[in-house]
Amino acid sequence: MELSNLSPAAGSVHSNNFRRGRGHGSGNGKTAGKGHKGQKARSGAPRIGFEGGQMPLYRRLPKRGFKNRNSLDIEAINISELERFENDTVVTIDMLMENGIIKSPKDGVKVLGNGTLTKKLTVQVNAFSEGAKAKIEELGGKAEVI
Repeated sequence: MELSNLSPAAGSVHSNNFRRGRGHGSGNGKTAGKGHKGQKARSGAPRIGFEGGQMPLYRRLPKRGFKNRNSLDIEAINISELERFENDTVVTIDMLMENGIIKSPKDGVKVLGNGTLTKKLTVQVNAFSEGAKAKIEELGGKAEVI
């Protein structure tokens, strides 16, 4: 679960096409849900986060770190994870997802050399470490970069 996947419970949110200010019978007439007088009742009310000219909170807090916009989100698996496949299998990213080894590779999959492998496999992923490539080819398998 990620923040981008969250949504409110079914039926808990009303649609935003409600007609405000259409008389008392509509349940939202007269002041149209804005209360009586005040800055927020009038047009041109300040933006969200405005604190009356005081330095806003989002500018008072220190900014830390750096987020590289060109960084890739690569999922890494160890060579020991490939042991569950049968001999002479062509292992693809889709097969890794079906077997629950990886969840959802955003930018690719890399095989690392931790663990042992005893089967001859053809592995087709985005990247290999030198150790993983050597272990796969040592058994007669292939390490294919896609």
